[in-house]
Amino acid sequence: MTKTQIDHAKEGTLTPEMLEIGKKENIDKELVLERVANGSLVIMTRKGCPPVAIGKGASTKINVNLGTSSAAIDPEAEIEKVKIAQQYGAATITDLSMGGDISAIRKMVFENTELPVTTVPIYQTIVECGMENVTTDDILSYLKKHVDEGVSSVLLHCVEKEMLEQLKDTGRVMGMVSKGGSFTSSFMLLNECENPFIEHFDEIMEILRENDVVLSLGNTMRSGCVHDLKDSAQLMEIETNAALAKRANEMGVQVIINGMGGHIQASDIRDSVKLYKEKADFPLFVAGPLPTDIAVGYDHIAGAVGASMASGAGADYLCYITPAEHLSLPNPQQVKEGLIAFRIAAHIGDSMKYGLTDADLMLAEKRANFDWRGQAELAIDPTRPAQMCPDEGPCSMCGDYCAIKIMKNYLTGEN
Repeated sequence: MTKTQIDHAKEGTLTPEMLEIGKKENIDKELVLERVANGSLVIMTRKGCPPVAIGKGASTKINVNLGTSSAAIDPEAEIEKVKIAQQYGAATITDLSMGGDISAIRKMVFENTELPVTTVPIYQTIVECGMENVTTDDILSYLKKHVDEGVSSVLLHCVEKEMLEQLKDTGRVMGMVSKGGSFTSSFMLLNECENPFIEHFDEIMEILRENDVVLSLGNTMRSGCVHDLKDSAQLMEIETNAALAKRANEMGVQVIINGMGGHIQASDIRDSVKLYKEKADFPLFVAGPLPTDIAVGYDHIAGAVGASMASGAGADYLCYITPAEHLSLPNPQQVKEGLIAFRIAAHIGDSMKYGLTDADLMLAEKRANFDWRGQAELAIDPTRPAQMCPDEGPCSMCGDYCAIKIMKNYLTGEN
């Protein structure tokens, strides 16, 4: 049987990946062992590529969603997005392709990045088998296909019948907004069966163990607008995902829990993170969250506000949002804008969790000395400030009347 990172950690053996992420994240070796063993720290791996640490003690990571849809099939544009994700600091990529040759597109994604890749296998299952004809064997077969092809993580929606019953009585404005959750729920309702991911959970864990693939537990019951408040269906999903995560950890499979995704009012963000962490201290993956619904066209900004709050409260992993959210499939430029916004959010969140870093201090020192090139080089996106700043001297905002320049001699005692 293949040993996973959890197996090694429980035996007290430091793997090369553990040593690498311990050094990169500045986490003591013994803490790495302890956290990987108990599941609070996940090491996402991909053959021949650098490992990525997600969870307790690690910096907040950003995931970039991309992929074709049935209405927009342009594989070259998706590969451009892959390259942008790698260039501008994403930690992982999720390929959500549902249009065109899905397997070929996934192969192209693998070939154009070193980042770990996550998929939602039921997407391809439904596209290629059809909702009316898909079987449990199909669902498990496509899952294994994705694992065999080398994905680093798979996202499964473990919704239960009782949750669906609860959902009918919640009076939500938006109902269910999870695509993978809706596919899984529809399969259950059409076939009058329980969730195949739960019924075959042990078999699935054996499939994931083969390549040490991370299990990402989906957030089917997330809110679709800020007026859809936390309800009984969401609370049931939190309990179910926590129980399944513990079960997976006991079987040697690393787990990430998706939660708080979508829309949540700002005043509830901190308490919501706390609730998830109290139920199970596995890495928490948050899409956004969006703390308002009126930022359409600028949802990457609204999402970054919510994400910085969530990260600061203890969320470990953020799924970016682009300006095209709720409107269209994002183009490459919108992917970049969303990623940069969420990298800023992650940095702010980490400053709340771990304290200030030298990065902000170094940039401030460059700014104080009118070192425009140096300031741009230290920015999250160096290209943009380089296009705006002067070559030397004060900027055009103040010109000759720069407060720093006026007071510098007085404050330093220089003549």
